[in-house]
Amino acid sequence: MTIGLAWMVAAAVAAVLASWAFNALVYLVLRPRAITRQLRAQGVSGPGYKFFAGNLAEIKQLRADVAGAALDVGSHDFVPLVQPHLRKWIPIHGRTFLYWFGARPTLCVADVNMVKQVLFDRNGLYPKNIGNPHIARLLGNGLVLTDGDDWKRHRKVVYPAFNMDKLKMMTVTMSDCAGSMMSEWKAKLEKGSLVEIELSSQFEELTADVISHTAFGSSYTEGKKVFLAQRELQFLAFSTVFNVQIPGFRYLPTRKNLQISKLDKEVRTKLMNIIKSRLAAKDTMGYGHDLLGLMLEACAPEHGENPILSMDEIIDECKTFFFAGHDTSSHLLTWTMFLLSTHPEWQNKLREEVLTECGNEVPTGDMLNKLKLVNMFLLETLRLYAPVAVIQRKTGSDIEVGGIKVPQGTVLTIPIATIHRDKEVWGEDADEFKPMRFEKGVTMAAKHPNALLSFSSGPRSCIGQNFAMIEAKAVIAVILQRFSFSLSPKYVHAPMDVITLRPKFGLPMILKSLEM
Repeated sequence: MTIGLAWMVAAAVAAVLASWAFNALVYLVLRPRAITRQLRAQGVSGPGYKFFAGNLAEIKQLRADVAGAALDVGSHDFVPLVQPHLRKWIPIHGRTFLYWFGARPTLCVADVNMVKQVLFDRNGLYPKNIGNPHIARLLGNGLVLTDGDDWKRHRKVVYPAFNMDKLKMMTVTMSDCAGSMMSEWKAKLEKGSLVEIELSSQFEELTADVISHTAFGSSYTEGKKVFLAQRELQFLAFSTVFNVQIPGFRYLPTRKNLQISKLDKEVRTKLMNIIKSRLAAKDTMGYGHDLLGLMLEACAPEHGENPILSMDEIIDECKTFFFAGHDTSSHLLTWTMFLLSTHPEWQNKLREEVLTECGNEVPTGDMLNKLKLVNMFLLETLRLYAPVAVIQRKTGSDIEVGGIKVPQGTVLTIPIATIHRDKEVWGEDADEFKPMRFEKGVTMAAKHPNALLSFSSGPRSCIGQNFAMIEAKAVIAVILQRFSFSLSPKYVHAPMDVITLRPKFGLPMILKSLEM
């Protein structure tokens, strides 16, 4: 019996190993070969699949080669620094080509017509790609990452918090937060006529304060630990982007996995404390009409056993908006100030417009709507320095994209930074800073009406884009009212991608008060 049982166990183990080996053979060898042949037969080439790692080794090497590089201050083409593999492969293989993240097929889609087909789909044919579980932890399974009916349910709750009437009411808060930051700058200036301040970190604190007040009814002090933990989590998550994603590996007790788990738990705990504070005041103050209040109302007991959102979903949405609501906005402000400092003629034009429409008063929503030059300047900043350099979808089934039959599960990479510099789309001056290209609006700025992808496009475009634009206008207006500024000689122009685009060494700026 003992020998027979041992044989049975050995046979079962052998069967499991044989099944695993067969699946590995299919996934790591046969499938990549079949997909490569299928797409090559349709004229789609690429750098070629390498066993297990795909093209990740080459991508890492290309990134390592430019790790210490910097650009001239007058150059806006950061693609060789941030996406060197795309800069190398697109001239060789064209706008649409196949490459591999491990054994996962990835189709670069840099043709604007194909991009429109993907992003404007309303039938769920191209769901979000959640290839990296650590980034999913950072963003939360909220509006950004959900699909189908879940996305519709989340959007129904969240959307009212960002309607234009509410956004106009938030303008005062945005301006007040900016005014507090201006007071700190002025205090530093009292010691001298000029002062150097590193602005990127300042804008991170400012936009964190704004989203805390406007969406969650709390101050930056309360949310500070959330933001700090999310920032650390952001860098850790991005450090795994170019690793082969092995199923179940994130559960192993490695140092990085344990640190990510600890930070995620810390974020959830802090968010739960903010939620509990709001619930404790419910009987006297109600849920509130900001984003948190709307979500808590959707989770309220009066909805019975089927609330619109669960408490876990509310926490995930809080993670999404705490991160997206301040990170992208802070970088928009940073790159706007960089461009204003390197184009003093535009700084003067925008200041004149702000003083004409706002005077020295706190900008209101109606005033901000009249800042046409400021709006064009921000749009051109978003074109050249979009907060996110790439977005991804995947094919939910075998499907035809731009006349190419693409197999199910293929990742579709849309290289925003590359498309925003495409001379066939934006003209021969695509590499140049020219805000006047937006004089007739976004749809007339390029040869394709949907060429600007800074907030994505179509039904899944960023729900907070109006919030970000109003916040940027309010902050820039307040700065222009009170200060002139120029780029510090210490500045090094080295844009880097850590999920979002940021200056690698910060943005040191020399400020001079206009009120002294």
